[in-house]
Amino acid sequence: MHPYRLNRLFDPDSGKALDVAIDHGFFGERSFLDGIEDIRASVQTLVDAGPDAVQMTLGQAHHLQEVPGKHKPGLVMRTDVANVYNSPLDEELYSHHVPFAVEEAVRLDAVAICVNLMQLPGHPGIRGENIRSILALREQATKYGMPLMVEPLVMQDNSVAGGYMVDGDLDKIMALVRQGVELGADLIKADPCDDPSEYHRVIRVAGSVPVLVRGGGRVDDRTLLERTVAVLDAGAAGIVYGRNVVQHRNPYGITAALMAVLHRGVGVDEALKLVDEVRS
Repeated sequence: MHPYRLNRLFDPDSGKALDVAIDHGFFGERSFLDGIEDIRASVQTLVDAGPDAVQMTLGQAHHLQEVPGKHKPGLVMRTDVANVYNSPLDEELYSHHVPFAVEEAVRLDAVAICVNLMQLPGHPGIRGENIRSILALREQATKYGMPLMVEPLVMQDNSVAGGYMVDGDLDKIMALVRQGVELGADLIKADPCDDPSEYHRVIRVAGSVPVLVRGGGRVDDRTLLERTVAVLDAGAAGIVYGRNVVQHRNPYGITAALMAVLHRGVGVDEALKLVDEVRS
């Protein structure tokens, strides 16, 4: 199966992709709404900025797909919801994928769907639920020709680091990425590691499956752009950034800077100038 929809995700010249994630409201955490409280405004800013894709949920994707014209970001649809990000954790944890998610994605004209593969310390059952979701989605994704993006997410202990914090351990990331590939991923959305110079090992273990690197927590612009250059040099096919874009003082500007790095090979210093030179 050739996932033809990916022709609308990856830039035809650079072969890279920037996917901006604004699906955080799905998880029911108030702090995740920072920067995306007004989802219509967020979508319009991103449409104007022109990343390759925007990651959204089935309940909000219409805000993107109702925008007229052919020249707008593709839709990557988030398919699963979980309660694993708060601290302290709820007594009972869950992770569920949307029934008929692939059919919904087809109706919404998505370029891909995204599903988690989480490794949460002390809670192996969550990983088991994720695997069941991936296998169910893989069956339907094959039927409908919908690319499946698996998100291996190595999390820190919530009681130590709070919710949604990347572990950064290269060996853990490699093992979980490989499991995602073995489960049938068409794309991998992977954690960054503590030492970006070693990221080529993550790319190698993914084999022929393109790897897009997650942004993780908020960092300063230079750190973000340096990390982006490093993972691209290591062989990453792109990036999936959320909070580092939508919580930025100028989401339009940082998007322009990232697109310049991805698609034109612009260096960090030149990209930093774009953050303020483009319109706010």
